Amino acid sequence: MEQVRADGFDEFAAARWSTLLHVARLLTGGDRQRAEDLVQEALVKLWFAWPKIADQAPEAYVRTVLVRLAARSARRRWWGERPVEQLPDRAGPVDVSSAVAERSRLEGALAQLSPKQRVAVVLRYYEDLPEAQVAQALGCPVGTARSHASRGVARLRQILSDAVRPVT
Repeated sequence: MEQVRADGFDEFAAARWSTLLHVARLLTGGDRQRAEDLVQEALVKLWFAWPKIADQAPEAYVRTVLVRLAARSARRRWWGERPVEQLPDRAGPVDVSSAVAERSRLEGALAQLSPKQRVAVVLRYYEDLPEAQVAQALGCPVGTARSHASRGVARLRQILSDAVRPVT
């Protein structure tokens, strides 16, 4: 039974891990630890559904699970962190390339969007999904998904343009 279930799952998980992690980071506003937790939880759910999903659309299934987990996680007020008296030692300053700086800036801007707007923007413009699939992942009509994406992009433009305006 386990061998039947595992056929193809390991290859799928290994091949899609980095893409799913990147999508999850965007959905969580750049929080890598929460993103890793979301991807792991989504893959666990996919594992149990694998015999039914493997021949159909495992990518769409795991993406939908990931979006729903991110939405549920965003509603939570506490994720298990505890404050400590003293922060652990950090590595010294590193030469950060402009691509990393730009990615961080975008993740920070995405973090300021509402969870639904963030999901709509990430799925529509990063994952390049059609509006119907975005609506299905959000569990809403196509017009509502289109509205979330449009408002999210407008808000991103505002946030990013405010960040580069010179101070006079």
